[in-house]
Formats: sequence, C-alpha cells, structure tokens
Amino acid sequence: MTEDQFDSQLADCATQTEAFLAAHIATLDAPERLLAAIAHGTLGGGKRLRPFLVRLSASLFDVPHEKSLAVGAALEMIHCYSLVHDDLPDMDHDELRRGKPTVWKAFDPALAILAGDALLTEAFALLSDPRSHPDPAIRAELVLTLAHAAGSAGMVGGQVLDIEGETNPLDEDAIFTMQAKKTGALIRVGVEMGAILGNANSTQRAELIRFGTAAGLAFQIADDILDVTATSDALGKTAGKDVAQNKSTIIARNGLDAARKVLDDAVVNGLDALENFGPSADRLRSLIRHFADRSH
Repeated sequence: MTEDQFDSQLADCATQTEAFLAAHIATLDAPERLLAAIAHGTLGGGKRLRPFLVRLSASLFDVPHEKSLAVGAALEMIHCYSLVHDDLPDMDHDELRRGKPTVWKAFDPALAILAGDALLTEAFALLSDPRSHPDPAIRAELVLTLAHAAGSAGMVGGQVLDIEGETNPLDEDAIFTMQAKKTGALIRVGVEMGAILGNANSTQRAELIRFGTAAGLAFQIADDILDVTATSDALGKTAGKDVAQNKSTIIARNGLDAARKVLDDAVVNGLDALENFGPSADRLRSLIRHFADRSH
C-alpha cells in the first residue's frame, strides 16, 4: 500500500466518523450550551485513528466499513471525553487542543467536566444500541471490553499513575505500565473490538491484542518524542509540556536515543504479531508505521 493510498483511507474513515458523530450529537436531548461544549470537544479535528483501528481490524474478517462505524464512533467518544478531562486546570492545565482552545478554556471548567461525563455515558449508550451490532451478546462483549480498557484497570488508572509520576518519578517498568494503561489501552481495545465484530477465534484475537499493545506503545513513545522535538503549531497542542510538568517518560529517564530504540522495537513487535494474517493486514502494518513516523 502506498502512503497516498493509506492517507486517503484514513481521511475517508475520519470523514465518515465525523459525519456520524455530528449526526449523533445532534440527536442528544441536552441543554444547548452542553451540546455546544460536547461538539467543541468532539468535532472539527483529530485523525480518528482509533475508529480506523476498529475498521481495519474488523475488515480482516470481511466486516463492511458501515458495520464497524458506530463502534468506532463510540470508541472515539471515549477518547474525546478523556482529552476534555485531561486538559482541565486540575489535570494537565492545557489551553490548546487540535489547534483550538480546549473545552474548559472555550467555556468553563465545570461545563468541560460535564461535557466529558456526557461523552463517556453516551459512548456506552451507543455501544449498547443495535446500530453497533444486531447480536446483544456481541454488544455486551463490546461494552465490557471497552469499559475495562477505559476504566480503573486501563486509561483512568493510567492517568492516576501519570499524575503520581510528576512528584514521585516512576522507574522504567512503571513508565511502561502507566503508558500501556493511559494511552495504550484505547489503542489496543480498538483492535480488539474489531476482532469481536469479526468473530475472531481465540488465536486471532490474541495476535491482534498483541499488535494493539505494540501499536499503543509506538503511538505513546512517538508522542513523547514529538513533545520535545516539535512545535505547538505543528502538534496542534502545547509542545514541551512533559518537561514543564515533570512527567515520567522514557525520554526523561533514559534519553531520546533510548526512546527511539523502544519505538523501533515496538514497530517490529507489532509487525510480527500480524505475520499470520498475510497481505490482508497490510493496512494495519501501514498504520503502526504511521504511528512511528508521524510529525504531529
């Protein structure tokens, strides 16, 4: 697959996800100002990488794109809620996200908290809807899998470890654990949810989870590298905040060269996990390379 073909397919998924989210948000029964804050934190930006992971994983099992769209959108709502809350003054205190003011900055912190709460709740409402899958057993498995990845055992727990690491520096193993939960969990679960939609067998699902774990690590390490090498304009968010906030990262602990070695190894591990899927997994191979090579 050429880079242009990959970029075109990623953009197509982003366009479809954006349209689905816009239409879904418009149906919500909520105060106008809350809807505006939800839309601000969800629409008009982002590559929609997590929905793309769902799409590519599901497509390995011949699931049509339209059949994975709602599931990808639900995952993206979880991701957007996490960003809205991450940016709050009591968390990362960030004023810029996707090239525009963060939700708390554009509105106020209280409304940003509530907008994030609404996105979290509505994501599970969508996932439990027949639009996600006609089989209620599959929907229940999707809900449970995403809840585990997004909650205390996954993203939320990782965020706590990240905050604690600002005052009590984490060792190398703890940094990897924190990053696998905080960022990696939603990357990994996107791949796993695609496998669930495709009725993957236990071996296939395990291999895709291994790929998702490696992809999550590659994404986070690349993000850490960009934080110290790119500008805020290029990133669309504040650069240099890891150092400013004394974040525990592999770069802070072992240096930039060591982080690049971790990144390279993660890509190799991810590609190895896809070996049994043959050419049908080429787009996933392109995606993990995209994670490693991205400039923003």
